[in-house]
Amino acid sequence: MPNQVRDLRTVDETTFPYIFEQNAAVPLKSGEGPVRVNVYRPKTDTKVPVLVTYGPYGKDIPYSEFHTKSYSEVNPEHKSEHSAWETPDPAFWTKRGYAVVRADERGLGQSPGLLDTMSRGTSECFFDVVEWCAEQPWSSAKVGLLGISYYAGSQWRVAARNPKGLSAIVPWEGMSDYYRDRCRHGGILSNAFIRFWWNRQVITNQYGRPGRKASNWGPDTLEGDLSEEERAGQRNDQNVDNLNDQFRDQEYYASKEYDMADIKVPLLSVANWGGILLHLRGNIEGFVNAGSELKYLRCITGRHDLPFYYKEEVEIQRSFLDAFLKGEDREGWSQKGKLPQVDMVLRKGDVGFNDAKAEQAYPRRTENEWPIARTQWTKYYLTSDKGLTTSQPSGTAKLGYRALGTMESPSLIQFTTPAFEQETEITGNIVARLNVSVTPDPSGPTPSDIDLFLTLRHISPEGKEVYYTGTAGDPVPLTKGWLRVSLRKVNDQHYKHREYLPWRDYYSTDVLPVVPGEVYTVDVEVWPTQVVVEKGGKIIFEVASGDTQGSGIFQHNDPVDRSEKKLRGVNHIHFSDKFVNYVTLPIIPSK
Repeated sequence: MPNQVRDLRTVDETTFPYIFEQNAAVPLKSGEGPVRVNVYRPKTDTKVPVLVTYGPYGKDIPYSEFHTKSYSEVNPEHKSEHSAWETPDPAFWTKRGYAVVRADERGLGQSPGLLDTMSRGTSECFFDVVEWCAEQPWSSAKVGLLGISYYAGSQWRVAARNPKGLSAIVPWEGMSDYYRDRCRHGGILSNAFIRFWWNRQVITNQYGRPGRKASNWGPDTLEGDLSEEERAGQRNDQNVDNLNDQFRDQEYYASKEYDMADIKVPLLSVANWGGILLHLRGNIEGFVNAGSELKYLRCITGRHDLPFYYKEEVEIQRSFLDAFLKGEDREGWSQKGKLPQVDMVLRKGDVGFNDAKAEQAYPRRTENEWPIARTQWTKYYLTSDKGLTTSQPSGTAKLGYRALGTMESPSLIQFTTPAFEQETEITGNIVARLNVSVTPDPSGPTPSDIDLFLTLRHISPEGKEVYYTGTAGDPVPLTKGWLRVSLRKVNDQHYKHREYLPWRDYYSTDVLPVVPGEVYTVDVEVWPTQVVVEKGGKIIFEVASGDTQGSGIFQHNDPVDRSEKKLRGVNHIHFSDKFVNYVTLPIIPSK
């Protein structure tokens, strides 16, 4: 039987340096719910602006238990009894005149209802939470959104709905395109992270799940446990849905679409150059396509969890939020044109990876737009002797490599530039043109598709690959890109189509045949990157048939999505006057 909804709200005005209101109930316009929130607010009679997060990780699960190692490395200024994973710390922000509201997403923690992460329905609940915050008697009616990852990705969607009171957003490393950024890279299922994320961080916090307290995973459901059968009927499993649905015109993906141009509030999008398998693309495309008159892009490096709490980054957050939520604009955020729109770190030299102190050596530079206006889009041609050159090659050849490569047994071809004769900056979007085919194995199945996995790597003047800090602190290359060749169709009439960023609709009606022996010319999106290649350094462009070094927990290895029946064989790259292969790199001349 479903639980009877009760009033669980408690208020503690004495224990902490702020008022702690736990499990306040936000009524939903749908009549479902409620969504339950914790409110942390300053001890003052003055109305204050509100910072809101809404997500699945448990408003009551201490950061120290959710990820003990990460918490041990967090800036001590942002550690308190109420610190939580990827969210602003209440002790820090209430001291600076903000209320913090942390919501348990519908179907999770203490919020009953359907667990349906990243859905339109849960975004509508978030909308109601934002408006509730604006209406509270202690609220100044100014609401801001601030958080990492899921707590950033959800911001784009709710901001596009323009809830009353929403005044600014700071999506910190948060994907903006559910299909392209997170679930199906180039149409290929990114299953490994979805499975890890769902099984560790989401389903473990479902409303009604027994044993949470005993597992140090927050309190048990205060209204009582639900049976597994009841809980199964109250969730949509991302593992199942993303495998069963492949195209953007299917209801599952279509229901998650929205128009970024509908976002009107001031925004500060923070992208991490190392987030090459989940968030980087979304932060940049969100910045480019948002309809906000006042919008800014900040590019950082470092691990996914820690920079949000660095002293210098928090000061940026405060400065931006104070401008729009308090009317205290110390830097000029609210004056269009006063500040450069883009502020980026420049990755020059080999400082190692997962070393925050060493990465402080990277310089920063500002720009007025993305892509950078002075970009010189330069073609680097692949050659049949595995070179990468600015001169178009001649001759006819074909290079082959096994399909269905894996991290454990990669199958790839690498193309390498000569040593650069002068320091060269590469910053921006990348696109590769390849001419590919597949041949079946003797006595094997007839393949009907080709999966392309592309990687850009940086070799130092000393001949070592330069690794950068990835999302989990792992070593990653410059960037990656993907394409399932049956989804090669480009909609060059779409208003978002650009020469450096081909637009694919990924509709079920776009599927094109892949026949063994036929050569297909494809343009492959490679995610944006930034690097300064020193004199004597080199760039490697890698073409593979599966995940290679740097994929980490973001692998594409589902046996159904990448079946032998569909993909087994030998993949080829063709070279001739007709079949010219190249990768277009965004070269940035000095100002």
